[in-house]
Amino acid sequence: MTPSTIRPQSGTAFLLKKGQLLTVIDPEGQQVSDLVAFNAEDTAEWLSSGRTLDYASKFLLTTGDILYSNRSNAMLAIERDDVGRHDFLLAPCSKEMFAKLYGHAEPHRGCFGNLAEALEPYGITPDAIPTAFNVFMNVQVDGQKGTLSVEPPLSKAGDSTAFVAQMDLVVGLTACSAGLSNNFRFKPIHYRVE
Repeated sequence: MTPSTIRPQSGTAFLLKKGQLLTVIDPEGQQVSDLVAFNAEDTAEWLSSGRTLDYASKFLLTTGDILYSNRSNAMLAIERDDVGRHDFLLAPCSKEMFAKLYGHAEPHRGCFGNLAEALEPYGITPDAIPTAFNVFMNVQVDGQKGTLSVEPPLSKAGDSTAFVAQMDLVVGLTACSAGLSNNFRFKPIHYRVE
């Protein structure tokens, strides 16, 4: 099955039925993809980093781990993971983030703006967009200082992570727009639904 393509610095949204497999693919290497999910029957239920990290008792999630909703229901199960390093701590990049962290106005609206546009047809407003599961993002934590640093992704060309839907979902997915997250080269993301 030929995968769909998300162009660099853009995003999409789609329905994912319970039991379907979503595979997120990094075709060129070192490209992050922000993933958010909502219960298709009630979009007030959304993918929660806080609940997921609570139940996993860890912040590095990989094969066999479950991603939970704000209502403590399983949303996605990680079935296969070529990389083993993703982020579930940092929010989607945005124009405001570029200004606050880098001190300059970025002309691009970031993943947040891309998700907002893609999710609008499903009745999901910008204020409802949660912290994303940042597929392939390499955030390092200094255990002594408690500081975070964004490093180049560990993903190589063709690496993928596969998720099984645990309920009917609306999924938002991007090819991340933050230079630091992608080793300063914007590339596409591929995905496949089976």
